[in-house]
Amino acid sequence: MARLYLFAEGQTEQTFANVLIKPHLAQYQVFMHNPILIAHAKKKGRVHRGGGRNYAPMKNDIIRFLNQEKAADVFFTTMIDLYAISDEFTGLDEAESLRQNPLERVTFIEQRFAEDIDDRRFIPYIQLHEYEAYLFSDPACFEYLGGGNTKGVETLQTIASQYETPELINDGEQTAPSKRIIAQFPDYGKAKSTFGPQLAEKIGLEVIRSNCLHFGEWLSKLESLDGVITASSPVA
Repeated sequence: MARLYLFAEGQTEQTFANVLIKPHLAQYQVFMHNPILIAHAKKKGRVHRGGGRNYAPMKNDIIRFLNQEKAADVFFTTMIDLYAISDEFTGLDEAESLRQNPLERVTFIEQRFAEDIDDRRFIPYIQLHEYEAYLFSDPACFEYLGGGNTKGVETLQTIASQYETPELINDGEQTAPSKRIIAQFPDYGKAKSTFGPQLAEKIGLEVIRSNCLHFGEWLSKLESLDGVITASSPVA
């Protein structure tokens, strides 16, 4: 049995992880604590959480949890966006030369993130490029938002068909996945943290993982955590 802490960038990821990932991992004897909003600042001794893209408070928050939970069967992971990632994020400058290959770029940044945290129990995951990419795994899910906007669904399906994987939909200010969705379904932008997980639930975790390969690789790592526990003694 393994335990897992997940640090989420925002409420959308937090709810998605709680509703879809948490029960899924339990089948693999990996038991996730309630997902935690990642820190973005610490002022006057108080930690501020959610929506933050400041690297130092995020790193310090993770390390604090690592120090509190030293058991070898406890693991830690993240769900943060590559889109609009902090300029100070570790490895970001070095990864600039890989910008034309988003998968290599995000993998490189994750490796630097893992090295910076320096704990074998930490499994960094950075979303390519943001949560809404998952919803392009099956744009028909947007029929749920109602209004008979079949044209909007068709537009999103056309966009999805232009990419090998939804994770490659780019990260421009107006062309990121969320921006493309809101252009067709403005109501989504008014309640992303509610609609995002609901739409993902309609698509299903297996469809998402089969279309979003970086996400799928991360999920496979989490599924295998029970099998990689090699000692029960505290981490030094």
